[in-house]
Amino acid sequence: VQLQASGGGWVQPGGSLTLSCATSGLTFTEYAVAWFRQAPGKEREFVAAVGNGRSPRYADAVKGRFIIARDSGKNTVYLRMNSLRPEDTANYYCEARSRWTVEYYRDVRYDSWGQGTLVTVSS
Repeated sequence: VQLQASGGGWVQPGGSLTLSCATSGLTFTEYAVAWFRQAPGKEREFVAAVGNGRSPRYADAVKGRFIIARDSGKNTVYLRMNSLRPEDTANYYCEARSRWTVEYYRDVRYDSWGQGTLVTVSS
């Protein structure tokens, strides 16, 4: 299983970015995929998750601003980030596991992940 995150960059507060997580080596429609982020000096935290037949789940900190979506034709999961804030600055990672878990918000429940993509929100 391989995951490739991309789309990070610099954006001003209030701006938007879309991250992509391209996957390979897995049965895309069966896998659960999540985004986590890690700011300097902080622990990795859950952002959003999506699974086959499951409603998307979001951390309270991003609910109403971020949207996670999957494109089965491209085996890719997207994270659309709107109304970005300086506190959203972090390395963003996509992670995957073969089935949905009720502990979708826990990093340790995922067994595949890619390199991070850096998002910087500042003026």
